[in-house]
Amino acid sequence: MENLYPHHIFYSLFYLLLLLIFQFSSISLLSSAYTLPDIYFINCGSDSNATVNNRNFVGDATSASFGFSAGQSSPVKASNSSTQTSPGLYQTARVVTNPSSPYELDIQQNGTYMVRFHFYPFSSPKRNLFDAQFDVLVSGFSLLSNFTVKNSSNSPVIKEFLLTINVGKFKIYFRPSQNSSFAFVNAIEVFIAPANCIPDSATLVTPSASNTSNYNGLLSRALHTIHRINVGGVNVAPNNDTLLRSWVPDDDFLFQPNTAKNSEFYNGRPVYGLGKATEFTAPDFVYKTAKEMNIDSNRGDNFFNITWRLVVNKNARHFVRVHFCDIVSYSLNTVKFNLYLYSKFSELVDPYEVIDQLAAPFYFDFVVDSDNSGYMNISVGPRRDSFNQTAFLNGLEIMELMKESEDMEDQASKSHMFIIIICSVVGGVAFVLSLMGVLFWRMRCRKAKAVESVDWPLVPMYGGSSYGTERTPNGSTAPTFYLGLKVPIAEILHATNNFDTKLMIGEGGFGKVYKGTLRSGMKVAVKRSHPGHGQGIAEFQTEIMVLSKIRHRHLVSLIGYCDEGSEMILVYEFMEKGTLRDHLYVCNEDTQKSFSGSELSWNRRLEICIGAAKGLHYLHTGADGGIIHRDVKSTNILLDEQYVAKVADFGLSRSGPPDQTHVSTDVKGSFGYLDPEYFRYLQLTQKSDVYSFGVVLLEVLCARPALNNLLPRDQINLAEWGMSWLMKGELEKIVDPILVGKINPNSLRKFGETAGKCLKEYGAERPNMHDVLWDLEYALQLQQTARNREPHEDSTTDASWVLPMTVVQRLPSQSIIIDESINDGSDTTLISASEVFSQLKIDDAR
Repeated sequence: MENLYPHHIFYSLFYLLLLLIFQFSSISLLSSAYTLPDIYFINCGSDSNATVNNRNFVGDATSASFGFSAGQSSPVKASNSSTQTSPGLYQTARVVTNPSSPYELDIQQNGTYMVRFHFYPFSSPKRNLFDAQFDVLVSGFSLLSNFTVKNSSNSPVIKEFLLTINVGKFKIYFRPSQNSSFAFVNAIEVFIAPANCIPDSATLVTPSASNTSNYNGLLSRALHTIHRINVGGVNVAPNNDTLLRSWVPDDDFLFQPNTAKNSEFYNGRPVYGLGKATEFTAPDFVYKTAKEMNIDSNRGDNFFNITWRLVVNKNARHFVRVHFCDIVSYSLNTVKFNLYLYSKFSELVDPYEVIDQLAAPFYFDFVVDSDNSGYMNISVGPRRDSFNQTAFLNGLEIMELMKESEDMEDQASKSHMFIIIICSVVGGVAFVLSLMGVLFWRMRCRKAKAVESVDWPLVPMYGGSSYGTERTPNGSTAPTFYLGLKVPIAEILHATNNFDTKLMIGEGGFGKVYKGTLRSGMKVAVKRSHPGHGQGIAEFQTEIMVLSKIRHRHLVSLIGYCDEGSEMILVYEFMEKGTLRDHLYVCNEDTQKSFSGSELSWNRRLEICIGAAKGLHYLHTGADGGIIHRDVKSTNILLDEQYVAKVADFGLSRSGPPDQTHVSTDVKGSFGYLDPEYFRYLQLTQKSDVYSFGVVLLEVLCARPALNNLLPRDQINLAEWGMSWLMKGELEKIVDPILVGKINPNSLRKFGETAGKCLKEYGAERPNMHDVLWDLEYALQLQQTARNREPHEDSTTDASWVLPMTVVQRLPSQSIIIDESINDGSDTTLISASEVFSQLKIDDAR
């Protein structure tokens, strides 16, 4: 909208005068009613202050005079001082190992408080904060449970809550979980919010809309911010928000982007103070932009809805606030429309029943129960009785109502009493057993034999498949997976020279990987998940179960495992050449930049892709009814000394038989490789692996990471960037510079088409791995075909005429099913690529 009120000059002057009057009066009223406090803003683990977003974060090492204490904890400092994000605030952290020792803040006023925790993991000489897994609790509420921070975006993770706090000591507990020995936090914000910022009651909406009533007691609950969206606008950073909040654009949440267009308000500030909305409800940037219906005057019926689909927790209760400000109308009383929550509940939005004023903000509040789909639909749509049949939305906030938990002090008291009782009982039992032991010794008077040391025999490479239960060292029963594959800890210590750091060849979220040599001389890779850290027991067991069922030349072989004591160790065949990524580009950990360092020829790259595709195809079709890898990426494709590719790391794998359309599951995987359909709908399919493999194909072609946050916005995501060049027919412009002039244009074209099909937005449009494999074999055949090209052949047009061949019927797909579980690991059971292509005409290539 270039001009508001173009046909109402007198109205414009009149309302501009009212605008100024209301602005000055509302600003004066608001400034006298509430001022953003300067406490508490805490720089954890630091003895110095840091200024961020015009707030002074006080170092907690000098907290005594500032009304808070850090409890029994220790400060840590990042070993690398070149952090890109707010170095003063995220260079230090407070590490907590004692779960019963809280942060304590003196609260001087009853009210609703904004509580934020900043998490930015780093490595230090004392701790690796990436290993932390913990809970965050306050009186009566568990705010975070089994929380970990992977920090894949190189930005801090900020968790925000709203809760009522009364005068007195406000205690915050950071409690390490069972899989971790410590918790950490980099910064804390706790400050009082404006009065009445959250109501105590709101309309309750259920997905079926069968029970629409009033929900009471919101002020007694803790609210966790899930989404805060500036509809129709851009990112709003904390320094541009009146309560230091962050707002994100809505484009990624639109169900059908072409149904909406952006609108913007140019004439000064919105008019606050006429209703409930104030400048602290949302910043100007939210109310000065909107999404409205994208109406096509050439279309007959323009009755449709704009829908936003947002990921939420399943079967949970949420506080939802929808923000409105009429910046789309030219005059009063011309628009009214419907707001929909899910599809069955609707609410009339008539701006002039709320506020008889243009550009005056207002909002509606609801408490909404989510269903079991994992997302919430919010829509606006037109009404027949509206003069201007359109609809709009300016902003959206969704906060989850946290479940109540037992007070930590009550837990500590009960735990203390429980320990006393247990100690008394154990002491009594021990006394009785001691007397019985003395009597027994006197009666039998026999000496016990010394325990002899045992030299454990080396476990065979592929052991038996017995399955049962055994007693673990702590006395509990746990499943025993394929006992023949168990390797004693003594053998592993011998192979790795007691986990000598000189033998460490990798480290990640799972733990550390060492190169080892068994007593037999076999070289192995030993992946060790540190006790209480790294890889979880579920992933550990999954990897054992998956790899003990399958054997294939292009899947990394499991040699054995060890679960003695608290150890979780996996032993694999050693892959001499490391990961595929190591041979494509080099990442500078200090600057976060990457550059091509590859020496792989295009032929070799194609052969590696074909090998990985064979491994994935076998997983999907021949491995115990079908397995979905769920974490396909270039670091999980390993190369042996002959550059044979093998797929590795099956800790996230799930069963996915062919007759099952999808597996409903939480999203797991690696950012940059995640299937967008899986991310949105939480429905995992084999086509999710195909999407991830498509990203790997672009990595192979371009020699750059799947995500690089230092690049311009349109280049950050490799999949999106690569697809944009593919759609323009100019894929040759983004190939690895080392390969320029060395790729047959026809091979490049086929390879690009294959990657493009893998990266289709919807799984139903993507090929299966059998078809991907076929296309890659075809791209290799085109590369190996020696033929002088005419100048016009270097374009990216159809190359179906390049290889004229005898027309025969195409071989059935079963002819290249790859199941090597019954042979010696070679490819001799397959029809060779040359044999296949000698019988096919080009038009039959997929």
